Amino acid sequence: QVQLVESGGGSVQAGGSLRLSCQPSGRTFSSYMAWFRQAPGKERDFVAAVSWSGGSRYYADSVKGRFTISRDNVKNTVYLQMNSLTPEDMAVYYCATGYGGQYYYYTSAYSYWGQGTQVTVSS
Repeated sequence: QVQLVESGGGSVQAGGSLRLSCQPSGRTFSSYMAWFRQAPGKERDFVAAVSWSGGSRYYADSVKGRFTISRDNVKNTVYLQMNSLTPEDMAVYYCATGYGGQYYYYTSAYSYWGQGTQVTVSS
């Protein structure tokens, strides 16, 4: 069983930055890691994903150039650095792990999910 613990959410003004962290426990940290987000009344959307080696990274068009996903396999942690935040980025952010691969964009590609961390951006 894998448990994912997210941290780093909070409130920030538009243009500000936050860094989210996700630390899995219970199994080898050897799968794709991803971040999704869900705003009230909307579906859970892909934000970013990274392969086990860190050599492959993918981003939603809406966050390219502003967000950076990275992973530290020594610390067993994945990060999401979020810069130039806008009110449109406000959502609950979820960390996930699983096969990913060519299906990295889909929630169904991930077997384990964290409980989410709230990101609030005020204009």
